[in-house]
Amino acid sequence: MRVLVVEDERRLAAAVKRGLAASGFAVDLAFDGVSGLHLAREGGYDGVVLDIMLPGMSGYKVCERLRAEENWVPVLFLSAKDGEYDQADGLDLGGDDYLTKPFSYIVLAARLRALLRRGAAPRPAVLQAGDLFLDPASRTVRRGALPVELTAREFSLLEYLMRRCGVVVSKAELLSHVWDDPDEIADLNVVEVYVGYLRRKIDAPFGRKSVQTVRGAGYLLADDGG
Repeated sequence: MRVLVVEDERRLAAAVKRGLAASGFAVDLAFDGVSGLHLAREGGYDGVVLDIMLPGMSGYKVCERLRAEENWVPVLFLSAKDGEYDQADGLDLGGDDYLTKPFSYIVLAARLRALLRRGAAPRPAVLQAGDLFLDPASRTVRRGALPVELTAREFSLLEYLMRRCGVVVSKAELLSHVWDDPDEIADLNVVEVYVGYLRRKIDAPFGRKSVQTVRGAGYLLADDGG
């Protein structure tokens, strides 16, 4: 498996290359964000190990650019920044894993193998269904260029439906995944009520019918609500 390591500390980059090579990986190196982005675009890599604080372009921006171009190569962030918000930012921007320095080469290789087993399946940072967009990181929704204001519960409901776009989801499944304590809610009709709220905000003002009822089965979010 060929991986790209983007790390501006050249000694560390060389050490990472040796460590991964000892585990059977073929490794290319880049030392700044701009060249790292170019290689990631053109190199056909199975995975990318990406530092965050890079000259020219941050690792966050490199990953964000790749995902915007629908390049789903698995990305493992490698950084001395160990704050929970730093890790959340990396994952929300489309990264697949996050390892803080100092680290074990054995763990790094194992994390990479786990990512490569998953492959380069689409994992967009911003969810899209037709011209409906939902950004989990910024907690925003828009229909085309127009923002849509949702409550926290409506946002969670829409996010779950969009992550299952094109799939019929039952009321019980929605209740289980969207409500904090579904055992306390005996009436599944609360889901129907919130689906109604959602339709009035994301569909009705735009003449759309993206949230569809599948009689006797549940709800389906269509990728084209026209």
